[in-house]
Amino acid sequence: MKLLKPIVALGAAALALAVTAASAQDVTLRVHQMLPEQATIPAKAIAPWAQRVEEQSNGRINVQMFPSMQLGGAPPELYDQAASGVVDVIWTVIGYTPGRFPTSETFELPFIMSLSAEENSRAFHEFMVENASREFTDTHVLAFHTHGPGLIHSRNPVTSLEDFQNLKIRGGSRVINLMLEKLGAEPVGMPVPAVPEGLSSGVIDATTIPWEVTPALHVAELVHNHTGFSGDHGWYTQTFVFAMNKNTYDNLPDDLKAIIDANSGPDLAAEFGRAMDEGDDVGLKIAQDAGNNIITLDEAETERWKAVAQEVIDDWIADMNDRGYDGQALLDRARELIDQNSMM
Repeated sequence: MKLLKPIVALGAAALALAVTAASAQDVTLRVHQMLPEQATIPAKAIAPWAQRVEEQSNGRINVQMFPSMQLGGAPPELYDQAASGVVDVIWTVIGYTPGRFPTSETFELPFIMSLSAEENSRAFHEFMVENASREFTDTHVLAFHTHGPGLIHSRNPVTSLEDFQNLKIRGGSRVINLMLEKLGAEPVGMPVPAVPEGLSSGVIDATTIPWEVTPALHVAELVHNHTGFSGDHGWYTQTFVFAMNKNTYDNLPDDLKAIIDANSGPDLAAEFGRAMDEGDDVGLKIAQDAGNNIITLDEAETERWKAVAQEVIDDWIADMNDRGYDGQALLDRARELIDQNSMM
């Protein structure tokens, strides 16, 4: 009987250690982002990613979704929430922190992007891995991607460069705002969730977003004119990052880390881009079904916009050179990767 207590104690200790070891192998990932859960990327890209990692880990990874900034803060704070460990995973617009990630701006330059977000996203991910490692050392990046071609969604029709003059128009990043200003509009910086209120209240006359995001924001109901451009390159795109807290990733057991790795990289970037392309089709159809005015500027008019936009590119190259980057080399490499991925 005297031996029973030590044996029981040892058994309890062993059980406690086993439970602790088992629980140490289980991980909960809190994913925080700015849009409603039914929006394209949350529903068609992040949710499938979460389902895969949960299934491939046999439930040892549990993914909790927090849309629409439910964990607090504002969209420009999302990247720092991942960097600091406030949350485990974020998806956000890179340009919401102007000047912080200058290399990503290369893909926001006017009239260089592919018309396919899937192709463009694969190119963008490869480009960022090659050129921007020093800018993202405080998180573990899962994927970089872009949206499809940006358009003008406006109260009044924009059929020429003259129609664009003095419009108060929402721009989503530093480079896009520079482009809008150079083209003669008055850029208004605001995160995309603020666009419906901006249009409703008259704070802005128009917004620059792709078709994909228009359904979630009811843009086709708020304005009835939508302007795009001729040619095989989009007017602009915006860039995104899907990133994990570095310590969260580093502390994963090797087998769970391997699952995250298998669900990261250029294929994931392309998947996010493909969701954007499919969302563009949905947004366009909604506007068409509503009888809205869908405008495509002809080649001659598009060339007028390109001529002005070239000034933005020249200014950006000079600015990047001043920062210690080779702006022309970055642009040349971006165009090379875009062309390569457009031929796949």
